[in-house]
Amino acid sequence: MPNSSCSRPPSEWRVTRRQFQGTLVKSAAAAWAALGAVGSFASIASIASLATADDENAPSNRPSRPGPYVDVHTHLGQTWNSTEPLTAEELLRWMDAHGVEQAVVLPLVSPESSSYPITTDFVLRETAPHPDRLIPFCSIDPRTSFGGGHKGLVDMLRRYVDAGARGFGEHKCGIEIDDPRNLRLYAACNELKLPLLFHLDNERNMDKPGLPGLARALKEAPDCTFIGHGPGWWASISGDAQQADLGGYPKGPVAEGGAIDKLMDQFPSLRGDLSAGSGANAISRDLEFGRKFLIRRADRLMFGTDFLAPGQAVPQFDLFEETIELPEEVAGKIFRGNARKLLGLDVG
Repeated sequence: MPNSSCSRPPSEWRVTRRQFQGTLVKSAAAAWAALGAVGSFASIASIASLATADDENAPSNRPSRPGPYVDVHTHLGQTWNSTEPLTAEELLRWMDAHGVEQAVVLPLVSPESSSYPITTDFVLRETAPHPDRLIPFCSIDPRTSFGGGHKGLVDMLRRYVDAGARGFGEHKCGIEIDDPRNLRLYAACNELKLPLLFHLDNERNMDKPGLPGLARALKEAPDCTFIGHGPGWWASISGDAQQADLGGYPKGPVAEGGAIDKLMDQFPSLRGDLSAGSGANAISRDLEFGRKFLIRRADRLMFGTDFLAPGQAVPQFDLFEETIELPEEVAGKIFRGNARKLLGLDVG
């Protein structure tokens, strides 16, 4: 069981960040006035500054957002040489401060995926003390040496499943998304019915506009749930996505007929992970289209952040709490329900 300081906040609280911050600022100002202006303006300014800070170490009784959220995309350890390591306790404190009830923790084992390898064994070990909050996935680079053919690969994955892994990912390797080595891996996940969270851009799991490689992968592993993430995936929300867009964060209106919609129509096993700058950009670049897309694909999308370092800015909270208002049923599915159903998570 997790430490009591990391207990989840009550799910019935529904106070937004700005409402809560505004209350604190007004309370601080009133206290200053009641004391007859004792102290300095600088002191009260500092109180207001503390009240409006988005502190990931805020206590667990801070009012929650529209959650509780289930975050399908986080990492532990040190991901990049430019970021600080993130411990399980720090992640749990951040979750409490932001109304995140449970979080999927993803390893990163491919050399293209991070500065430092984050192994499946590390993720399993770090999440083990918090099984009701932190949900481990597993990963194997498709270029890994192994014996025994398909059975040997399945047995490697089964070892991780038996140790507690609920899915596969983050799959983030520097080959084509439909490379034969990737297809071999998808077949193993397909046999074990492991959900597979993949990153797609112009350097990792590469594809072409329209995502024909992903379509091939989906056809060859029909019992595997694919969860799309990354610039190449989210640029494909628009029907006019070009090759360069698959490696960046395109702006401006979204054109109808994007590959994501087309593939979701064709493959019921396809899902979307709304994490990182790419996920937030896909929705915010055209808010009218983005809101309609969220409602239209409410059964296929899952909340995520890609939180991986202390103090990291996360655009998803402002996007979903301050910018876009969703019908309650839609929000419930995207923020938590879809992930709980897919991963078989207990409701806290």
